[in-house]
Amino acid sequence: MEHEPGIFERHDQQAEYAADLRAWADFGAGRYYEHAVVARWLQTWGTPERVPFREWLAANS
Repeated sequence: MEHEPGIFERHDQQAEYAADLRAWADFGAGRYYEHAVVARWLQTWGTPERVPFREWLAANS
């Protein structure tokens, strides 16, 4: 029986290229957050303090 690749094993160059273009457009438009900010939010995961990122950002700005 031949192995059928899972969804994470398939390589879709067009989809990756489109995602890269969207990411660069967001970056160019200033729609990004510093690594340290996201890292602080990620530290709340698994705790009662975890809230959606935008809510956490508003409360911690």
